[in-house]
Amino acid sequence: MTIEKLLNKISEYNPSEVDRVKMAYEYAEKLHNGQYRQSGEPYIIHPLSVAYILAEIHADGDTLCAGLLHDTLEDTSATKEEITELFGQIVANLVDGVTKFEKKDFKSKKDEEAANTRKIINGLTNDVRIIIIKLADRLHNMRTLQFKTREKQKENALETLEIFVPLAYYLGVNSIKSELEDLSFMYLKENEYKKSEELREKIIIEQNPLLEEMLHNISTLLSSNGIPNEIKIRIKNIYGIYRRLIRKDRDPHDLLALKVIVDEIDACYRSLGIIHSAYHPINNKFKDYLCSPKNNMYQSLHTTVMNPNGTMTQVQIRTREMDNIATYGLPIYWEKFQDDGNYMMYMKMHENHILFDSITEMNGMYKNDKTFIKEIKRELFEEKIEVYATNGDRVTLPISSTPIDFAYRIHTEVGNRMVSVLVNGEEVPFDYKLQDKDRVVILTDESSFPSKEWLNMAKTSHARRKIRESIRKK
Repeated sequence: MTIEKLLNKISEYNPSEVDRVKMAYEYAEKLHNGQYRQSGEPYIIHPLSVAYILAEIHADGDTLCAGLLHDTLEDTSATKEEITELFGQIVANLVDGVTKFEKKDFKSKKDEEAANTRKIINGLTNDVRIIIIKLADRLHNMRTLQFKTREKQKENALETLEIFVPLAYYLGVNSIKSELEDLSFMYLKENEYKKSEELREKIIIEQNPLLEEMLHNISTLLSSNGIPNEIKIRIKNIYGIYRRLIRKDRDPHDLLALKVIVDEIDACYRSLGIIHSAYHPINNKFKDYLCSPKNNMYQSLHTTVMNPNGTMTQVQIRTREMDNIATYGLPIYWEKFQDDGNYMMYMKMHENHILFDSITEMNGMYKNDKTFIKEIKRELFEEKIEVYATNGDRVTLPISSTPIDFAYRIHTEVGNRMVSVLVNGEEVPFDYKLQDKDRVVILTDESSFPSKEWLNMAKTSHARRKIRESIRKK
C-alpha cells in the first residue's frame, strides 16, 4: 500500500480532497516514524490501508483524514487540539471517537476492554463514521492477524464475530461483513473453515453450468419483454455456507443464487412474473423485502424456483440502487447525497430505531460496562426472529422473546393495555416463546394494566423499562 495508490483511488470519486488527504498522510507518517507493526513493516502502512478501505466505499474527506490519523492520539505525541487546528473539529472528533481509553484509568484488563467496546458501540449514536472507521481498522487488522500469537488470533477473531460483524450488518456494509466473517471463522474453527471452503468450491463447479444457462435464459426473456437487466451469480461466503448447513432444515437452495438487477421497482415485479412463467416457483420460499425492508435497509424480491433437473435455485430481484445498498449499506449515501451524505446516514440510523433506540435506552439502564455489553449482545447482536403484526409488518426480536416484548415494540400503550394474545390464530400465554414467522395479534382493553409478573416474562430491556415506568405511574 502506498500513498500514490490511495490518492489515485480518491481522485476517481472526490479529487477535491486529494491535497487534504495527502497532508493528513504526511502528518501521520511523521508521527508514526520509527514505529513498526509485528509484521516488521512500517506502521504507516496500517493507517494507509485503513484509508484505502474507506476510499473503496467512497468515504468523505473528513473520514479519510481520520482514517489516516486514527492511531495518532493513542500511539503518538499528537493531541486533539493539534488535530483540530490542522484538520478541523470533525476530524478531531472522529479520531477521538476511535481512540481507546487510557489503561491507567482501569483496575483490570477486562474493565478496560469492556469500556472500549462500549465506546465503539456508542459511536453509532454519536457519529456513524466512527463505526465505519473502526470497521475498516478491524478489517485490515484481521487481514494481517497471522503475525499475532495463536491466543491473540482467537481472541480478536471472537471479538470480531461477536461485535464487529453485527455492527457491519446493521450498517448494511455487506462487503466488509462477509470478509470479517470468513477471516474470523478461519481462525476460530480452522477444520470447519477448510471443509466449508472445499464445499463452496464443489458447489461452484457443480452448479455453475446450470446457473449460467438460467442466467442466459432469464436475461433473454427479460430483454425480449423490454426490461433492461444485468444478472450476476451470487454465492454465499464461506462462513455463510457453514452457518446455512448447520441449521436444522439443512436446505441448501440459497447457497448459490442469481441476482437480477433492473432499473425500476415496477420492473422488479414484472420480472418476477416473467421468471415464474418459465420456472415453477416454490410458494413457501417467496419473500418480498421491497415492501418490508430488513432492518439494515436491505431490499429485494427473493423467489425460489424449480429447475428442469429437479434442483431449486434462489433468484433475487432488485434495482441498481438496492444492489448498491445491499453491498455498501449506509456509506452509499456519501456518493448519493454528497455534501448531505453524513446527515442522511444519521437520519437513517434514527429511522432504524431498533438499533439506535436500544443502544440509547441501554446506556441509561446499565451503568456497568460489562452488563451493558452483555445485554447489547443478547438483544441486538445474537440471532433474531421475525414475527408479523396484523398489518403485515415484520417485527425483529431476540430469540426467546415473548408476546410482551412484541407488544411493547409495537407501542407502549399496546403493551400496557394487553389482555390476551393470538399467535397464528390461537390464544397463547404471555410467557409463550415466539417463533420465527409467527403471526401475532394483541388484544387490548383500556382498563388493563401491566403487572409485576410481566417483568419476569419480558426478555427485552425496552419492554422491562416500559413495564416498570407504567407500574410506577400506577
